[in-house]
Amino acid sequence: MSTREVVFGFGAHSTIEDVPALLEMAQLADREGLDLFSLSDHPYVGQRLDAYAAIGFLVGRTRNLAGFANVSNLPTRPPAMLARTVTSLAALSGGRVVLGMGAGGLWERIAAMGVDPLTPGEAVEAFEEAIVLVKKLAGGGPPVTFDGRHYRVDRIEPAPVPAPPVWTGSVGPKSLAATGRVADGWIPGHAADWVSPRFRASRPVIDEAAKAVGRDPGEIRTVFNLPGRITDRPLAATRDRDGRWLGGSPGQWIEELTAAVLGHGASGFMLFSPRGGTPDLASVGRWAGEIAPAVREAVARHSA
Repeated sequence: MSTREVVFGFGAHSTIEDVPALLEMAQLADREGLDLFSLSDHPYVGQRLDAYAAIGFLVGRTRNLAGFANVSNLPTRPPAMLARTVTSLAALSGGRVVLGMGAGGLWERIAAMGVDPLTPGEAVEAFEEAIVLVKKLAGGGPPVTFDGRHYRVDRIEPAPVPAPPVWTGSVGPKSLAATGRVADGWIPGHAADWVSPRFRASRPVIDEAAKAVGRDPGEIRTVFNLPGRITDRPLAATRDRDGRWLGGSPGQWIEELTAAVLGHGASGFMLFSPRGGTPDLASVGRWAGEIAPAVREAVARHSA
């Protein structure tokens, strides 16, 4: 998956009883040309599908759709094993996987799984180490020895396939800087979009950290989790009083997303329901069939 192309997908928070509907949605998205789907990763919730088991199932039932955990619950998934999981998924699916990474948020729930809690600073250190280690354990080469503060491996053979792109859910300045140093993409937290104060304050932190280690900030994509309604008729206002995107007609979506790509460097959009949950099947169909192709076409015209 190129870091330059604009990608479109949908996000889901699926329970075990949602399996038939989730499969139907993924197969519709695959037929209609969407790029990827994402699943939340909350392993302490018994009703939820395990994100990686579900990703493997869905990429096995589709042809072109990529999957990722939005974002992986790193404290419950040791990075050496996570590396094995994502490189295996990449090998099985022809590269149709992205590694979403987070430092961990709901620490009381995480600790209830038997994981020792970390301070915020320790969690960010572990997060950066984990990304580095996952990348070292991919792409072939000699055995890897890694002696970090939080993670260690001793002469472990890397998988002979490339590491998937790593997109983070970084929020705080230290985590954002880590994204700039070692990750390939960023998903702004709290469904913040390109006109939000959060985006305007956070993206420069990523860019400066990337430059400081000799990376091109333009190679780190920004992918937005985007809740909203797709309506038959234009809305009088597509944003609320706080500036948050509400949605609108396909034409309003197309105009807004094209401007986000051309004016704000957006490189991906994940559709969620207006309240941030799984969108309905009809909305995914319109997103895939009407909105995504038109935005791609408008961006291509501008770039020609």
